[in-house]
Amino acid sequence: MTHSHSIGQPYAVEAVGLVKSFGDKRVVDGISLKVPKGTIYGFLGPNGAGKTTTIRMLSTLLPLDGGSAQVMGFDLHGQPNQVRAAISLTGQFASVDEDLSGRENLILIARLVGFSRAGAKQRADDLLKAFGLVEAAGRQVKKYSGGMRRRIDIAASIVTAPDLLFLDEPTTGLDPRSRNQVWDIIRALVANGTTVFLTTQYLEEADQLADRIGVIDQGRLIAEGTSKELKAQVGGGRLSVHLHSIEDLKKAGDILRDITGEEIVMDERTLQLTAAITEHGEAAAALGRLVSENLRISDFSMGQPSLDEVFLTLTGKVASQADTEREIAGAH
Repeated sequence: MTHSHSIGQPYAVEAVGLVKSFGDKRVVDGISLKVPKGTIYGFLGPNGAGKTTTIRMLSTLLPLDGGSAQVMGFDLHGQPNQVRAAISLTGQFASVDEDLSGRENLILIARLVGFSRAGAKQRADDLLKAFGLVEAAGRQVKKYSGGMRRRIDIAASIVTAPDLLFLDEPTTGLDPRSRNQVWDIIRALVANGTTVFLTTQYLEEADQLADRIGVIDQGRLIAEGTSKELKAQVGGGRLSVHLHSIEDLKKAGDILRDITGEEIVMDERTLQLTAAITEHGEAAAALGRLVSENLRISDFSMGQPSLDEVFLTLTGKVASQADTEREIAGAH
């Protein structure tokens, strides 16, 4: 559905200085961001960083304490109803009725948003098919697996194709196969013109899906860019070298420290060392030195830093799965 007013508006979300406090704690502390239409924006940060609060503000569920935002060209404060008509929100815990079947849920929602009785049935059947839920269509949602449950949640949120879909941690707690299915669904939505604003604490998810990524920590946006740009912020490439023996490893470490002037990361268990190297010429020179010293190299590779390293550098925190899982378990 196209809105004539938003033709000249390239951004789905344009927020300036968003602030939200609970008591004396500023949960969102002056966040500004722009999300181009037709893209996936990944909002990445540890638990408690303010991701969900930001989404709740942008989707009109929480009033702003400061700042302003336009969502799909409408003013968040002045035109909340128009904003609501253009967006859809899927939380970690969505609004389907556990006691109804998957099909009944989708028909009910379609009727509520104005489909005819026949149209609602057709829309429900189309979505069940697209989301691989035909076999489970007649079962109560409370009997669904985690992956099926997440898919029915997303199906429910796109009964009317929204211009902008907010997805709050859509794959938390899913197994890899279900997670990949959800990723495919998200990609398909964007291919059909929906803009997606996705919060996640999984670096891989942001890397896989997002056109742009904002990194949030303690209520502030601390970095923003494409996955590639964020990796570049952490510094150039990495040279990894595998050696045959501990002696070779230690000698190679001394040589590389000498050449790069940087600390070298050595793992005696795997006989691997990693050095920060800015350009391929430097890497070639370093490898040449190792070979001329008769060190036995079993293999080597040049690579970009991972998003994990970016995250650690920016936030000073490891995006560790174990903590994350514990926090989720403890949070509810």
